[in-house]
Amino acid sequence: MIKPDLTLTIPAELGAVHFVGIGGAGMSGIARLFIAAGVTVTGSDRTDSKTAQKLRALGATVHVGHDAANVGSADTLVVTSALWPDNPELVYAEQHGLPVLHRSQALAWLVNRRRLISVAGAHGKTTSTGMIVTALIGLNAEPSFVNGGVISALGTSSAWGDGELFVLEADESDGSFLLYDTAVALITNVDPDHLDHYGSTEAVEDAFVTFADEASELVVISSDDAGAKRVDARLAARQPVGAGQTRSGGRVLTFGQAADADVRVHSIVAEGAVSFVIDYLGESYAGALRVPGIHNAINAAGAFAVLVGTGFDPAASLAALGEFDGTGRRFELHDTVRGVSVYDDYAHHPTEVDAALTAARTVVGTGRIIAVHQPHLYSRTQLLAGDFAETLERTADFTVVLDVCGAREDPVPGVTGALVSGRFADQSKVAYIADWQQAADFTASIARPGDFIVTLGCGDVNLLVPQLLGALAVPVAAGA
Repeated sequence: MIKPDLTLTIPAELGAVHFVGIGGAGMSGIARLFIAAGVTVTGSDRTDSKTAQKLRALGATVHVGHDAANVGSADTLVVTSALWPDNPELVYAEQHGLPVLHRSQALAWLVNRRRLISVAGAHGKTTSTGMIVTALIGLNAEPSFVNGGVISALGTSSAWGDGELFVLEADESDGSFLLYDTAVALITNVDPDHLDHYGSTEAVEDAFVTFADEASELVVISSDDAGAKRVDARLAARQPVGAGQTRSGGRVLTFGQAADADVRVHSIVAEGAVSFVIDYLGESYAGALRVPGIHNAINAAGAFAVLVGTGFDPAASLAALGEFDGTGRRFELHDTVRGVSVYDDYAHHPTEVDAALTAARTVVGTGRIIAVHQPHLYSRTQLLAGDFAETLERTADFTVVLDVCGAREDPVPGVTGALVSGRFADQSKVAYIADWQQAADFTASIARPGDFIVTLGCGDVNLLVPQLLGALAVPVAAGA
């Protein structure tokens, strides 16, 4: 893992730009915007993909594999925090004096010229960003946007628009969300995650306070989440104003189920696609979504608060939100084989796993939920193994635990998927299987018609889906 220098002055002109890891959801979205802006774009990734092929069709040169020669005549290198320091393209750029920008710095170069809506939070920001974008398009606002996942109805994670608004999923994991000139800030929640970067819960909350206080027009923040409430109480806009002083910071709108929320969501019906009622400024508005889960009704309330706080009509905003039908890797159905539906979800924190599987429970009917969990990061697994086990045991009927996806971290002795499976109170509800093909075969063998298999994790567990579908397609032996 590299630690980017976010204090680096971003050059006024970037020239030709090379993206290392261009196939990722976030990087590909930014690269697409650079192409739309007329910038010469090249890039590389470990493997070829449909995303890489689409970028080539737009005019980018995309290499498979990492090699110093890939940098070619690029003037600027764009990287992510997940890159290792010995990546040959990064080493080449450093040796030849090329500017090396974190992807958030490259994005800041593009977006800080627009009226920016930044969405941050430990959970729900990809979905909330997708909701806002979908609604703004329905409201004919023609936004530009970059999301952390593909917005299903649009088939893309980013696009240029002709309107003044730019909607951005802002990444707080490494503090880079503080780079943007945000007009409207949405904070979905504030959990003590990413402690490998921040070191403490207090430091996480400090960063969110700074993020919110720097929003020039509006802060929309959860009324329900404990961390968000602590941040809210510290905002400059909430502090007493003395004689002759002016209040600093933009105005604040709270959203959630709390009785005192400025935008209050209630009467939630979460059987299948979710419906609800939102109270705002003394009026009530009935809404419905095409996606399941109580958490999505709450996400919709946050998106609604952003829209009305930015000046859009409440009834029209809620109607436009109703057109949202999900984002990639968020409870995404891949296929149904032998009556068994295989979903993939990005959930990689106990709170997210709880939300994803609770939503799945509302639509699975009489079927069972079989979770396939890939722990992400050794540090997170070590810290939260018990929480993961409790959540999975409570919300799934059976769980297959894979090994840890270390991503940017070096292995930690003794920290494997067994750390999670071993914390289950009922060992008959869990199996730790490190080998992916064995995991796919076993999962298929226990699945029955009507069941949901849900892969869970923000690593590469989605790549297991084809193996699961293949294993399900194998004819079941008579009497099995």
